[in-house]
Amino acid sequence: MDTPNPRDGDFELVTLRNGARAVRHLGHGEVMHPATGPWQEALRLYVEQPRLAERLRAPGEPLVIHDVGLGAATNAVAALTCARELGGERRRGLEIVSFEVDLAPLRLALADAAGFPFLQPFREAAEALMRDGAWESEGVRWRLHLGDARGRLEAVPKADLVFFDPFSPASNPEMWTVPVLRRVRAGCREDGEGALLLTYSAATPTRVTLLLAGFYVGAGLSTGTKGETTVGATRREALASPLGERWLERWRRSSARAPHGEALTAEAEARVLAHPQWGAG
Repeated sequence: MDTPNPRDGDFELVTLRNGARAVRHLGHGEVMHPATGPWQEALRLYVEQPRLAERLRAPGEPLVIHDVGLGAATNAVAALTCARELGGERRRGLEIVSFEVDLAPLRLALADAAGFPFLQPFREAAEALMRDGAWESEGVRWRLHLGDARGRLEAVPKADLVFFDPFSPASNPEMWTVPVLRRVRAGCREDGEGALLLTYSAATPTRVTLLLAGFYVGAGLSTGTKGETTVGATRREALASPLGERWLERWRRSSARAPHGEALTAEAEARVLAHPQWGAG
């Protein structure tokens, strides 16, 4: 008889085909980081892609990350691991502000040390985060906002990086709308290098929503079976692969031209076409 998967509330642990452990929502069935497993995806998209180590080596004020969708804390711990591995090379502090509505995925992952070994060096940090809402050590601060993130995104220090990793638009549509992403955009740093938003979704509606929310938008690195992901930026020059006329022409012919959660109005279409993205070189 098969042993049932460990469960906590609306979530359970599962084993992916490649042997990696992951968390699945029992209601809609979506798995967190389903392709390559959580750790490899976190390192590639949220540490390597924004050159986090390079940013932490540069002098300056603490680097602020808005971690939208803490989940099992994989993305946050990837950033914490990067900071710790730099040791004396790190020349600026790191502040991570995580947003989450349910801590069950993190509890499950911490209870499976063999399946989530990358969490173990920060077990005490994660436990303090769940218990006290904050953890600090050697120029690193990790805070938790438990509950609906939509009313809190602008009430925290401005972000240099946004790890935008809620469940997909199909499973969690309220987090992918233009009004929510405008709030995310309002919480981003404008000075210096500006800010980057990193997300796994490369869907056309996601990119349209980001454009309408005020971001410049580019193609992000591949991960697992996804040929591309998406990067948003407050400055176009920060994008390695900005969307251009070729994408715009495909969008004009697409059957999925609307932003998430609403129809494409003439006003919204005009705003996409007039976005400074297309006239910036």
